[in-house]
Amino acid sequence: MAERPNILWYCSDQQRFDTIGGLNNPLVNTPRLDAFMKDAVTFTHAHCQTQICTPSRASFLTGQYPSAVGLMGNGNDYFPPDQAERLITRVLADSGYDAANIGKLHLAGGARGQETRVNDGYRHFYYSHSHKGPNSAGHDYADWLREQGADPEAVMADQSPGSYRDGAKVKSFGGMYEPTADEDNIPPELHQTHWCTAKTIEFLEKNRFDDQPWLATVNPFDPHAPFDAPYEYYRRYDPESLPGAHFEDGDLEHQQKLVDAGVDFQSKPQHPDEWNHKKIQASYYAMIEQLDAEFGRLLDYLEQTGQRENTIVIYTSDHGEALCDHGMLLKGCRFFEGLVRVPLMISWPGHFDEDRVSDALVELIDINPTLYEAIGMEIPYYVQGRSLMPILTGESDGADHRDFVRMEFFGAIDHPDQTHATMYRDRRWKLVSFHGKDLFELYDLENDPWEHNDLSEDPAHRDVLADLMRK
Repeated sequence: MAERPNILWYCSDQQRFDTIGGLNNPLVNTPRLDAFMKDAVTFTHAHCQTQICTPSRASFLTGQYPSAVGLMGNGNDYFPPDQAERLITRVLADSGYDAANIGKLHLAGGARGQETRVNDGYRHFYYSHSHKGPNSAGHDYADWLREQGADPEAVMADQSPGSYRDGAKVKSFGGMYEPTADEDNIPPELHQTHWCTAKTIEFLEKNRFDDQPWLATVNPFDPHAPFDAPYEYYRRYDPESLPGAHFEDGDLEHQQKLVDAGVDFQSKPQHPDEWNHKKIQASYYAMIEQLDAEFGRLLDYLEQTGQRENTIVIYTSDHGEALCDHGMLLKGCRFFEGLVRVPLMISWPGHFDEDRVSDALVELIDINPTLYEAIGMEIPYYVQGRSLMPILTGESDGADHRDFVRMEFFGAIDHPDQTHATMYRDRRWKLVSFHGKDLFELYDLENDPWEHNDLSEDPAHRDVLADLMRK
């Protein structure tokens, strides 16, 4: 077999698609991701399969929709054992890869200690679900802080009971922590995002068999809420100069309609000003700038050690963040563009196209079969994703990749309604069906890209609604 590529798979947590400077957002500083775009194929319309961590990660790691995996929400005691052999990490490890996970994994509930694992293929497991819970069992990041001479109790936040149910009501889960020069949050050199880089480099320096390829899945917690960027990064943003949330008159009325119908979400609608949305955006951008710097450190290491040429590098996120759009914060059963679209950049020098931006409709489950094809393995029958190889190699412009993308939300958060909903989105239209509620949303994304005008009850669009429902 020809030499197989190493794989560096960097997955941020809760990062929207519109947070890359090189993709027409000059207000966020992402110089390393902007430069990485020159070496990569960058997808502008990559969609997660659900906007909640565990089912999204289970989905793209198996190449199946969450309903096929049988894992629909957060907080599960364990990953379905009968699905373990379908994890791409396990498949690669069984085929000879030396595999490591750094940061969170979140195939099972892990907020209060290291999650219960199945045979996931990882020989090295450096675990930190988040930068909270210093005394959580198996929290490797807390141990590392002690090695640095820092006190985890002083550096890290406590884990708040009931935070997932209470959502934005609990500051340590969804609030804004504005740092100052005298009162910082976790400083960059002690941050969990920095720790992820340090432990990844530690793994890359491990002894392994000659010519044995490696897989590193790197999963920092940021820019997941709470919005608690270090001062060093936060100070680079002036909140008042930022545009803040996408919001128009009528948004609160529409969101309240969904609340009244019982549709689950981690926050209740209120005017973005009440959320302090510009400060939240500044902190969110600052967290992403720190991710950008740490991702760049890993690229530098690969260059310095001569490994960059034979390493597939993937940068993506598991889902987005409402970020006060439409008066909502955090995530749940809504299908805003900021929640469903995420960054996706893929690079393999000499094998994939470089400096190319694709607007193909893609899904995160497409990463899985892409890796199978890239390393010369047959794509299993159960994989529902579609390989991106034709786009990556320039054989296709992506127009024929998918006619539509699909998302599921089936009781994904610990809220009373256990809402079931699906989204169907093609080039122009987005349909959301809230099952069992006789409730829909229909958006014309060409003319209303930020979804302020629901057309589902407009008689002039009845035929469009019916056609999308059939599809």
